[in-house]
Amino acid sequence: QVQLVESGGGLVQAGGALRLSCVASGHTNSVYTMGWFRRAPGKEHEFVASIVRVFGNTNYADSVKGRFTISRDDAKNTLYLQMNSLKPQDTAVYYCAASGPKGTSFDYSGQGTQVTVSS
Repeated sequence: QVQLVESGGGLVQAGGALRLSCVASGHTNSVYTMGWFRRAPGKEHEFVASIVRVFGNTNYADSVKGRFTISRDDAKNTLYLQMNSLKPQDTAVYYCAASGPKGTSFDYSGQGTQVTVSS
């Protein structure tokens, strides 16, 4: 089992920045990929970004490319999402997620952290 706890959400004006953190605990050595998802009010769960834990390969949704950066600190078992040039449409609950050793699906998720971007 892997436990994930997000932090760093808040209220920011459009054009501002926030950095989300996600601390992982438990069987973290079994995690192949970690990522961020978000759910805006009335919308489906949406992929934001992912990173392969060992190799560092990253992947981003088109809507956040060039504005968001995913990174990890393995020594601290922490995943980050640096969000710059925030837009009101980025308003959502952001969830940290982790896969199992095969990386085929995100099997673990945190409780989420609210990000609100005002216009």
